[in-house]
Amino acid sequence: MAGRAWKFEDDIDTDAIIPGRYLVINDPRELAAHLFEGVRPEMAKEVHSGDYVVAGENFGCGSSREHAPLALKGAGVSAVVAKSFARIFFRNAINIGLPLFICSEVDRVSDGSSIEIDMARGVIHNTSRDESYKTTPLPDFLREIVDVGGLVEYTRRQVAGVKA
Repeated sequence: MAGRAWKFEDDIDTDAIIPGRYLVINDPRELAAHLFEGVRPEMAKEVHSGDYVVAGENFGCGSSREHAPLALKGAGVSAVVAKSFARIFFRNAINIGLPLFICSEVDRVSDGSSIEIDMARGVIHNTSRDESYKTTPLPDFLREIVDVGGLVEYTRRQVAGVKA
């Protein structure tokens, strides 16, 4: 996975990701049109499929709305890399199949940097600086959930006896 890094600071809450007035929308692509509307209004129009959100500590804090990771996924964001995540955001993202990576060296990634992520190995390569950083790889069972597109599909497959 390779793409542009969209850089954010610490404590980005779910209201910043998708403002509360859009919680009546359930279509991820419609939500994506309002992604970071109040803090980076240009992002919704300029983000490309395969791009990444890169942030500091406590990304996704605030209310427990599933709309925040849905908006990111609807915009084509491949993954979010941060120093840490709010617990409920982490679970909601995994549940809808959006990969998340914890990386203590995320400060070395600048806004607009080109990065690649090797999900299985837990390595981020910042091609703009020719540097690599270790992430905390997702445990196998969480990666299986992400790989099949989320918890609903994972559960369907489990019930049907189909391997992920």
